[in-house]
Amino acid sequence: QVQLIESGGRLVQAGDSLRLSCAASGRTFSDYYMAWFRQAPGKEREFVARISWSGYATVYVDSVKGRFTISRDNAKLIIYLQMNSLKPEDTAVYYCAAGRILSTAASSYRYWGQGTQVTVSS
Repeated sequence: QVQLIESGGRLVQAGDSLRLSCAASGRTFSDYYMAWFRQAPGKEREFVARISWSGYATVYVDSVKGRFTISRDNAKLIIYLQMNSLKPEDTAVYYCAAGRILSTAASSYRYWGQGTQVTVSS
């Protein structure tokens, strides 16, 4: 069992930076691949980034490449999403997720947090 709690979302202006955190509980945290997804109003949940259990392998959706960075601290049971040069189209509820399959599909992730709202004003 893994429980996930996101934090760090808030209202920012375009061009600002923001770091989201996802605190996990569970002794097997380091066994899981972790990912961030986001969901804007009226849209489907979208993959943003994922990271391997070791932290060395990362994948990003094209729209955030070069702006967002995913990282993890297995000792602290936390994953992060550093978001730079934020744009209004980044506005969404951001979710972290844990799974045992290395995938960009939401259906591959078994555990989800409750989400944290990020709003980027123009």
